[in-house]
Amino acid sequence: MKKDLLSIDDLTRDEIYRVLDTAEAMREIGERPIKKVPTLRGKTVVNLFYEPSTRTRTSFEIAEKRLSADTLNIAVAASSVLKGETLADTAMNIEAMAPDMIVLRHASSGAGHLLGRICKSRVINAGDGMHEHPTQALLDAFTIRRHKQAIEGLKVAIVGDLLHSRVLRSNVLLLTKLGAQVWVSGPPTLVPPGIERLGVRVSTSVDEAVADADVIMMLRIQQERMQGAFFPSLREYFHVFGMTEARVRRARPDVIIMHPGPMNRGVEIAGEVADGPYSVILEQVANGVSVRMAVLYLLAGGVEEMN
Repeated sequence: MKKDLLSIDDLTRDEIYRVLDTAEAMREIGERPIKKVPTLRGKTVVNLFYEPSTRTRTSFEIAEKRLSADTLNIAVAASSVLKGETLADTAMNIEAMAPDMIVLRHASSGAGHLLGRICKSRVINAGDGMHEHPTQALLDAFTIRRHKQAIEGLKVAIVGDLLHSRVLRSNVLLLTKLGAQVWVSGPPTLVPPGIERLGVRVSTSVDEAVADADVIMMLRIQQERMQGAFFPSLREYFHVFGMTEARVRRARPDVIIMHPGPMNRGVEIAGEVADGPYSVILEQVANGVSVRMAVLYLLAGGVEEMN
């Protein structure tokens, strides 16, 4: 692997499969009575989160602790950023303390690439603006593969706020690279111009997008990133684009329902679908720990024995 993980584009097909295979071994560690191995003992990982996060930040921290790394969580709300310090200056000051890795979440697209250029530490992009979220796509692929055995040839429907979603971009890059047939659906106002160039089928009809789908991935309506009226109302959105039990029945009988979280129940997904028998949403959260353990392990060199 390269020095940093900033984008799914950084990974070849073989490297993606290496992460997924390594995550299988890491998952076994999570099933032990003592969920800890000495693999990253002596390594220091800084979690630098400029945006709120529950699942990603927690799973990175658990992953680091299970690998015996020393972790430092920087609460940006209580840091010198409030005094006007730039991201570059913050990174250079952290770099001066010689951490081994920096896990960054930032509201600006490309923030991880900035750190990657100026830091000797390995940088993992934990979500940058509306650009990418590579570890989310990896954990989604891991979850799909555990249920479907293979990704090539699957029909995957991704539905929701396509325009503002970094999860969409990373998943499209990964799933098309592994041979899935990806359909995307959402209101015309929330479909990124030219997204077809990434090799996906676009439909403004959810019913068409989910027909015979093996996987349905719902995306959150990101109201915090919307600077305008993209649809009439949340109620109208749910009526036209929300994932209901009736729409799920249009997919394959063994379909799995995914969501990166946090969910807006009754907006993009009905509660009975989120909690239903085909939902793997909580599995995604659990698998996030295994996949992030694999990424940390491989970026650190992947040479220590896991015992």
